[in-house]
Parts: sequence; C-alpha cells; structure tokens
Amino acid sequence: LPTRFSASENVRWKTPLPEPGNSTPIVWDRWVFVTCPINGGKIRSLMCFDRNTGKKLWQHDVPFPEKETAHNDNPFCSGSPTTDGKLVYASFDSAGVVACDFSGKVVWKRDLGKLTHVFGPASTPVLYKQLLIIHRGPGKPTHIVALDKRTGKTVWDTPEIGIDDKLYGSWSTPVIYRVGDHDEFALSLPGTLKGFDPLTGKELWKCDGLGPSNYPDTAVGDGVLIGVSGFQKSMMAVRMGGRGDITEKDRLWHVEKTQQRIGSGVVRGGYLYVSNAPGIAECIDVKTGKTVWKERLGGNLWGSVLLAGDRLYVSNTQGDIFILAASPKFRLIGKNSMGEHIKASLAPSDSQLFIRTYKNLYCVGERRK
Repeated sequence: LPTRFSASENVRWKTPLPEPGNSTPIVWDRWVFVTCPINGGKIRSLMCFDRNTGKKLWQHDVPFPEKETAHNDNPFCSGSPTTDGKLVYASFDSAGVVACDFSGKVVWKRDLGKLTHVFGPASTPVLYKQLLIIHRGPGKPTHIVALDKRTGKTVWDTPEIGIDDKLYGSWSTPVIYRVGDHDEFALSLPGTLKGFDPLTGKELWKCDGLGPSNYPDTAVGDGVLIGVSGFQKSMMAVRMGGRGDITEKDRLWHVEKTQQRIGSGVVRGGYLYVSNAPGIAECIDVKTGKTVWKERLGGNLWGSVLLAGDRLYVSNTQGDIFILAASPKFRLIGKNSMGEHIKASLAPSDSQLFIRTYKNLYCVGERRK
C-alpha cells in the first residue's frame, strides 16, 4: 500500500459524494461500492463506481421519509455494503435490506421493521456460506437475523435485549472465526461478549464484563477473542471454544477502565493494536492485557485500524492518516493529510487505498496484483 499521498499527491481519482457518511467503501475487481445518505437519510443509497476511473456506474435509492433519530456523528447508512462477487448487499436498518446485481438491478429486498435508538444504528451485514447475517440494533427492537442471500427469506432470527438509551447498545458487527472443526461468530453486546452458531443463530457461550455501550468489533487472534467497550469502559479477552457461561473459566483478563474507543482493533503476532478517540494509538499484549506502548498521534482517532503486512493505517477525523509499524516497539512510518473530515475506515485492494471522506471518495496509489 502507498505510504505517501494527500488530496493531490498519488491520487488515481476522486469522486464527490452527495452527503457526509461513515461507512467504508468495499472493492470487488473493477467495482467499488459505498452506502450514502441523501437528504439527511430520507433517501438511503447504494452506489457503484468504476474502480479504474471513479465514474459512477449506478445508484440504487431507498426512500425512508419517516422521522428517525441518530447522533450527529453517526449519519444514516453507517453500515458498509458487502458482496460475494455476484450480488452486493446493503442493510439500511429501518429502511430495510437490499440485494443488487453488479448492473444495479434489484434481485430482492426486505423490510424488517423499524429500529429506534437515539444514536442510530451502524452495523454491517456479514456473509457466511448461503447466509447474510445482520445485527439489527441497537435500541428497540434488537435482534440478529440471517437471510438466505439468494432470496432474502429469513433463515433464523435471534432476539436480544434492546433499550432506547444513549448509554446502552451495541453498534458492533458479527465477526466470524474458526475454532476446532467449526465456525462461530462473536458479537459484543451490552455487558457481555457472546458467541453464536452462524448456521442456526443459537447462542453458544457468553462472557460477562463489557460496558453497556460497544462500538468496536471483536478482535480475533492467537486463539483469543477480545471484546472492547466504548465510553471508557472495559476490555477483556476470552479463550475460544467454550460453552455456556465462560466468565469464570475462559476469561483470560479484564481491564475495567480504558480510553474512549470507536474504531476496531487488529491482532498481529501476539499484540492488539487499537486506536483511542482522544488521538492515542495503543499496543496491548494479548496474553496479559497489559499496555506495551501508548503514543499520541493527534486529532480524534475514529476509523478502525487497518493491518497491511507489518504496517498499520489509521485515520483521525481531521483528515490525517497515520502509518505505524505493527511492532511492540512504536515507530511512526508516515503521516498523510487528506484535508477533509474522515470517519470511515480505510479500504485496501491490490496495492491501492480507497478513502471515504465527508466530501469525496478517493482512490490512492497504482493498482498491482
């Protein structure tokens, strides 16, 4: 991935977006997809761009004129799209779920009902085999639903506790991992980290100890799952493979108070790398939960940490993108400024970076396979 770039340097193309948004673009071959609100979320849009030129190829709009609440820092359409290379899927929360082919034709759509939370939703749908798994929350109602990715029909639907309160909820996306001879997915929920069977939606295990509000996704690595809370609350690690209430026997460590965290972390070589909203990057020992280093980068770190080889990329809301060594010894490799507000995470593909700001979608660097 490129290490030197800006809004004018090493830019392959940039394309204006209609309104600010937090969702990350996704890339498949020569297509780039992104979700975007229009008219303050009264229209929720799935857009497709040409990867080589930045030209918009098509746009599918879903109207939702009803009044709905959200945080000022969380515009509607904060969930990213996902694709299997044949269809591209977007969950527009109260406005439903849509599946389009790569020409923009709607293959199926579902109305799964309205969600209500003062801060609004932000979860991304996840593909698993023939299923599209969606965490629909926070607020009332909260549930995890799996749809047949070919037809949109409900395969399973698992309810969770939902409360419309600004200090209660999960904005996390299910994270699939393999343990032994099978797959599970983990999801941070208020007060607890849970594991589920992705084929049935059955709860397999839970571990208490998270805070009431969770933004980051579960970090996975070295046979360990790490749940991270928001609002300066707790962080904890659990051993994979448990069943039932594993709080006592499989919780490896628990840190009661942390810094405010919004973006998700990554694990490499026994260390967890996370970004903290006050502008501080942190390296944590996966085995112990102890901080190895903690360094101020500046601004407000919001996007998730991107791991690329032995490098880490992370952005702040001021438009700076930092490149760090993924190492237990802190090293700042580079700092690049886009000069535009960023909350989305960075998307890599074939040596290029796709950067979604509050104004534009950028393609940075030259494509290499």
